[in-house]
Amino acid sequence: MPPGCKILTRKQGLDKLKPGQILHVVMARIDTNEPNRLIASSIGMARPADTKGYGYLSEHHSYGQNAKVAGDYAEDLAATMLATTLGIDFDPGTAWDQRKQIYRASGKIIRTTNVCQSAKGNKDGLWTTAIAAAVLIAD
Repeated sequence: MPPGCKILTRKQGLDKLKPGQILHVVMARIDTNEPNRLIASSIGMARPADTKGYGYLSEHHSYGQNAKVAGDYAEDLAATMLATTLGIDFDPGTAWDQRKQIYRASGKIIRTTNVCQSAKGNKDGLWTTAIAAAVLIAD
C-alpha cells in the first residue's frame, strides 16, 4: 500500500473513475458451482503510524469460511507482514485478537481492517462468485 494513500468510501471512489482509466487493483475472487457451498473473498489492510511508510494489502479466498473468519484472516496476513517489516516482536502462534493488540500497542501500526464478501453456492448448481477488491486510484 503506497505511502500517503487515503481511504475513500465506495461512492467517493466511483466518482473519481473515468471510462478507460487504468487502475491497480488487489483482488480476491472465488467461485463454486456446488449447491450451498460457502465461499469467501477478502482483502486485508494494515497501515503504519508513519504516514511516509508503506502499508500492506493482502488477499484471501476460501471455501467453508464465513465473512468474519475470512476477513480476520486477511487482516491478520496484512498486519503480520507489516509487523515483520517494522521489527515488532510477536508470537505467530498467538490468536489474531491478541496480536492485534500487540501491534497497536507498539505505536507503529495505526490501523488494520478488511473488506470481505461471502456467498453460498446457488441451490441449483449455477456458478456463484464472491469478489473483494482494493482499487488504487491516482489523483
